[in-house]
Parts: sequence; structure tokens; C-alpha cells
Amino acid sequence: MSTTFPRLLLEHAARRPDAPALREKEYGIWQTWSWRHLAEQVRLIAGGLAAAGLQAGQHIIVVGDNRPRLSATMLAAQSLGAIPVPLYQDAVAAEFVFPVNNAEVAFAVVEDQEQVDKMLEIREHCPQLAHIWFDDPRGLRKYDEPGLASLEALMAEGQVHAQRHAGFFEAAIERTRADDVAAMFFTSGTTGNPKGVVHTHASLIDRSGAGARFDKLTEHEEVLAYLPPAWIGQNCFSYAQWLVCGYVVNCPESAATVTIDLKEIGPTYYFAPPRVFEGLLTSVMIRMEDASRIKKWLFERCMALARRVGPARMDGQQLGALDRFKYALGDLCIYGPLRNSLGMSRVRVAYTAGEAIGPDLFTFYRSIGINLKQLYGSTETAVFVCLQPDHEARADTVGVPIEGVQIKLADNGEILVKSGGLLKEYYKNPAATAEVLNAEGWYHTSDAGFIDAHGHLKIIDRVKDVGRLMGGANDGAMFAPKYVENKLKFFPYIKEAVAFGDRRERVCAFINIDVEAVGNWAEKRNLPYAGYTDLAQKPEVYELIRDCIEKVNADLAQDTLLTGSQISRFLVLHKELDADDGEMTRTRKVKRGFINDKYKVLVDALYDGKTEQFIETVVKFEDGRSGSVSATLKIGDARTLPAVRRAA
Repeated sequence: MSTTFPRLLLEHAARRPDAPALREKEYGIWQTWSWRHLAEQVRLIAGGLAAAGLQAGQHIIVVGDNRPRLSATMLAAQSLGAIPVPLYQDAVAAEFVFPVNNAEVAFAVVEDQEQVDKMLEIREHCPQLAHIWFDDPRGLRKYDEPGLASLEALMAEGQVHAQRHAGFFEAAIERTRADDVAAMFFTSGTTGNPKGVVHTHASLIDRSGAGARFDKLTEHEEVLAYLPPAWIGQNCFSYAQWLVCGYVVNCPESAATVTIDLKEIGPTYYFAPPRVFEGLLTSVMIRMEDASRIKKWLFERCMALARRVGPARMDGQQLGALDRFKYALGDLCIYGPLRNSLGMSRVRVAYTAGEAIGPDLFTFYRSIGINLKQLYGSTETAVFVCLQPDHEARADTVGVPIEGVQIKLADNGEILVKSGGLLKEYYKNPAATAEVLNAEGWYHTSDAGFIDAHGHLKIIDRVKDVGRLMGGANDGAMFAPKYVENKLKFFPYIKEAVAFGDRRERVCAFINIDVEAVGNWAEKRNLPYAGYTDLAQKPEVYELIRDCIEKVNADLAQDTLLTGSQISRFLVLHKELDADDGEMTRTRKVKRGFINDKYKVLVDALYDGKTEQFIETVVKFEDGRSGSVSATLKIGDARTLPAVRRAA
């Protein structure tokens, strides 16, 4: 049945008014919001926004971490027929100018002083930004700016508005329709200005409902909301599906407390990109480095058993009596305590998406009894396109098309999708809309892939990024940079990688080391270093990275299509790639073209056969200041292997 998010809110509030809807950790104590309390908060905020002049069809930006009153603000705006636009809270002020002006935003609700400062900074470029409300008043007591007020003041206005206009809130919600625009999400903007992806209530609710039915989600799930609300993945899990299912969303106190909060809440439904799972596993391995010899021995023996029988057990396969006994013993001694340490003791369904996840990483979590699966989707498809069924989770696929989804492949291998969750349009960009939505309603994903014999979708790379090598022994061979980069990032010592090779004779790569993992590795070997730049250029670190690269090359040699993509030369960058420096998007996607231009001198050095190259780079610090980092970077060679010939 067609509905809207505010109507779903009122249904929960009427049917189960005292059930928990949201929790927020404040000063170390979890505070609970019931559905009744949430509905009342939404009513007051909606009244205040209406009194301030927010009308149906207008946009309002919401900036901050996951906070109950920011979620209530989105619901309040939708109750009026207005359109919330969540933006990334870690973006610098200048990044807000385009979306605010593009959407002609006059209203903003932000979390705290940091976000208020950004809004005030951009006002000279966004003169229409008349109203700014903040949730957290700390540090803002002496601010005296026109149109700046607290959410408390806005809700007080809402109380007055409700008294003067009885029934206004319910009547406004009654006017909303499923095909009204519910929200707008700005894409990462890897090749230019971001695009505003327009979604209706119907498209978001359709996909959230399909995903919920696929995994049999209920109102009893517990979710931890800790990723940016501006990312549609987090928005679907902690907003759209939350309202569809009625489960509890828990908001951590801060980014620094997420690990602790994860253990306290014990979510049953968990979502994270691969980098989060990588970070958790890295922390486990670092702790094991410091463990006693007996504990290390027990851990290694139990993990060897888990890798052998754990995935089969998760896939529902029958184990022998001895293996069942050994696994139960391992669960008592190692796996159970480890799940508890990770905060995943109660996880029933865990998803990862956004990037490919390494097979070893994927196997590790499933081996210890965590039902980790992959999904495929995008901002434009409202996330839920393909999901992995229980007992059919594999590291090299992203699942099967779920209810309401059709998939077909274009002649060039591009994946086309049709479903009820497709975007309505790109805001004020009909040309871009026409590029991705054809007349028959198929969405062009820009991803290259294929459906395997089991009906699962496999992703190779972005269509535009799939290139060809030119000249030399591999002339004409396929080059899939993202595929290569993901294989490199499967190693805990490599945080980011950028591969080059299109229209060149060979493949070369930039590497960002994981300073925590490599730093711990260096300390175990009594290798002193004075920071990232110094550590990155150690000869021992180059040997470590060379070994990782050569393992990837050995793997690529097994693939007749991609054997030419083996990496022949590499360097370890002197700084970490950073969104503030324009090298990555806010969702940590590498801007390969930008990096190629910015570090052209390094790319040329790789291909000119140099053994080292000096580089000086301007960087932005967290406080907004600029500085520079310079170093003479070593350039290493890696061994490549001939293609493995398979027997006919």
C-alpha cells in the first residue's frame, strides 16, 4: 500500500506508542525516545518550520551525526511536503556552497557549533540561507547572528503554532502523497559538481520494504547508526527501513565511542563498508601480536579450524560429529569471546557494500559465526538491488536480484536495472537524467559485470574505468583498475591504492600504507620511524608492500582476461589520500583522474624508469590551515608472472 514516512511514523505511534524508537547516548547514558515522544517532537518541529515559512516543495539541509532530533527534523520537513537534504558533516564549508545554491536552500538544521560556523562562513556566497537552527548549544551562547537559533527555540515556536492552528500537523501529513519527493541526496562528485538525486517516498519505501522482507526484518531489530546520514546506505538502514520496520535505531555519543557503543547495544542488524570490517580485524590482529605464546597458539589452531569448517557451517552444510564438537569448543574459547569483543554477539544479519571486500576478510567473519553478506545498489537505486541470501554468501559476488528488480546487460557489459526504487531525476539536470534513465525505464549503472551460473551478479569495474593496455607483450589486454586496487586493499598493510595503465604498456600503482597496521609491524621489528612520511619510505616497508603486490600479481596471472593488469612498478605515497585535499570523495572513493593530474610528476617517474622522485604537496589541516609535505619517494619494481595456461 502506498504511504509516506510521516504516515508510517503516526502508525507506529498509534499502534505501539511506548515502544522504543530511538536511543541516544549522552554523557555515557543511553536515553530512549518512544514512538509517542518522537511523534510529539516531530509535531513541534514541523510547527516551528511552518511558522518560519518552510513550504511544500522547498528544500531544507540537515547536517550532523546521527541524532534523534535531526531524524525528527527530516520527518517534520516531510510532514510539510518539504524536502530534507542531508549533507556530509565532515565536509569543509566550501563544499556546501554548490548544494545549498543548487537547491536554493533558505533553511538549515545542523548539529553543533562546528556546523554552525560552516553555515555562517558560506552565507556571503549563499545569501538566501536565512534560517539556521542548531541541536547542541555548547559554545554558541554568545553567537549573535541573524536567523540563528536553537532547535529548542524552534520547537517553542512550534508549540505556539500548534495552539493557534489546531489539526494543522495531521492535515499537512494527509496532503502528502507517496509520489511526492521525500529527500534529495547529493552524489560524491568524483568527476565534477555533485548531482542531486531526487527520491520519492514511494521509491525509498519500496526498496526498504523489499530489503526487509528479504531478510525477514522485524520491529525487534537493534541497529547502530554511526555512518554519515548523508550517505544513502546509512539513510536507508537507519531512516527508511527504520520507519518501514519500526525497529530501534541507536545513536552513538561520538565517533570515538562507536566501538564501545557497539558492544553495549549488541545490534542484531549491522551495516558497514569493508573499511570498517578491515579496521575491526586489524585491531584484533594487533591485539593478538601482544598476546602470550599459549593464547597465540590456541587462536591460530582455532582459526585454522574455523577457516576450514566455519563457512560451510554458515552455509547450512552438514558437518561431521568431530568437526561439530571441535567448532563448539572453539566457539566457547575463541569465536564467542571474539564476537563479543567486536560487539557482534547478537548480529543476525550483517551487510557490507560500497567496495569489494577481500575474500580472506569475508571468510574470517563468516568463519567465526557472523552472517556477513554483500549487497549491491547505489544512491540512484535506493540501495537495494541485489542481496545475498542466507547460505549463499560468497566474496566474489554481490547477490541475486531481489523482489521487484530486473537486471539486463548492455552490449558493452554495463549493468542495467529496473525497479520501483529508481531515482525520479537528477535535480535541475535533465541531460544527466537522460544519460542514466532511458525511455523504457532502465537505469544505466555505469558498472560492468555479469550474472553467473548460480544467478548471482558479479561486478568487474566501472565501465568508464575499464581500459586497454597498449604496446608491449600485453597490447590490447583488458585493464580494470578498481579490480586491481581492491585486490591490493585486501592486505591489512595497504589502506588505499591507485592503479594506472590505460593506454600504456604496463600497470603501475600508488600505495597508501595503513599506518596503524604497518606501524605495529615496524614496532615488532624494532624499526623506528618519525611519522607517516618516514615510515612509508623505509626500505623494509617497501619490501613488505612488494610482497603484497607480487601476491596480487600471482593471483592476476590465473585470470586470462586480467593477467596483463599485473603491477610492474609502484611507489608508496608520502601522505595519506584525503577528501579535504580533493583526492577522495566523502565516501572514500578515489578520484583517479584528479590524482593522475595532481601527481603527474610521480606518474611520469613510474613510467620513465626512475628509481626515485622528489615531490612537494600542499595539504589542508583539520583546522583549515594549509601547509606542505615533501619527500623524495623511492620507486620499486615488482615481479610479474606469465599467464597460467589451463588445460583444455
